[in-house]
Amino acid sequence: MNQIKLEQPHPAVEKLIGNIEKVLIGKRSIIELCVTAILANGHVLLEDVPGVGKTMLVRALARSIGGDFKRIQFTPDLLPTDVTGVAIFNQKSMEFEFRPGPIFANVILADEINRTSPKTQSALLEAMEERSVTVDGVTYRLAEPFFVMATQNPLEYEGTFPLPEAQLDRFLLQLRLGYPTVDEEMRMLNRFAETNPLEHLEPVMTADDLAVLQRQAAAVKVSEAVKEYIVRLCHRTRDHHQVYLGVSPRGALALFRAVQALAFVRGRDYVIPDDVKELVPVTFAHRIILKPEARLEGATIDRILSAILSETRVPVS
Repeated sequence: MNQIKLEQPHPAVEKLIGNIEKVLIGKRSIIELCVTAILANGHVLLEDVPGVGKTMLVRALARSIGGDFKRIQFTPDLLPTDVTGVAIFNQKSMEFEFRPGPIFANVILADEINRTSPKTQSALLEAMEERSVTVDGVTYRLAEPFFVMATQNPLEYEGTFPLPEAQLDRFLLQLRLGYPTVDEEMRMLNRFAETNPLEHLEPVMTADDLAVLQRQAAAVKVSEAVKEYIVRLCHRTRDHHQVYLGVSPRGALALFRAVQALAFVRGRDYVIPDDVKELVPVTFAHRIILKPEARLEGATIDRILSAILSETRVPVS
């Protein structure tokens, strides 16, 4: 495969990020990470309070790539077939016909994923992992590209079904939007005063264009030293005295793909250790479980990851 030679951020990626910024103000770093995730063929778990722009972000992303967008509101009574689709008997043809569910789109917003039953959660997460769904013994491929952004409210846990660790591991990144600053919120009020800018947002690329960028991101070079750095960080999480469950090999591969995509977004055809250090918190945090006694001692995953990063030797070219 031809090597990528980039001296500045890829113009198509910059245009995509800039287009989303027309709607979501002051969140460039989060937008950049979401673009990184989709370029790495991964999915994002967004944990934040209501009203900070989670839906706006994913809808702007879908419009920017000209892809189909579907929102699935997860509730306790939602069934797996409400996500994947169902086979219905046609009395005219005397045959069963498959009616695709909302999972058959390019960009999916899985809103409040922890409010539905584990059975329905697993239907979505199987589609995320396999990029296909099976109904009545027939397998259907999902659209390409395929990107899921799932949301959770970190404040309300009554009547919820927390995602088990094996399912959290399916998400490439876990992000938080956070509240805007005073200046950003003022700009938001002015921008939304007369009309919703999302209604006038135009695509800046096609799904085929995005597929090309995904292949180019996967071709970004990662040196043996950086690969070893990634593996050592994973092993440090498994050996830490306050950690009950460390990062799995899937987590190591997730970080590997993510740093390739981030380097591509930043305009490089190679990964540097700083890419790894930047993505460790959002790639590893949801893959780690602390020991009960560590929680009682006031330990946090963020502090442990910070300590691991500071104690692990950084490769130098």
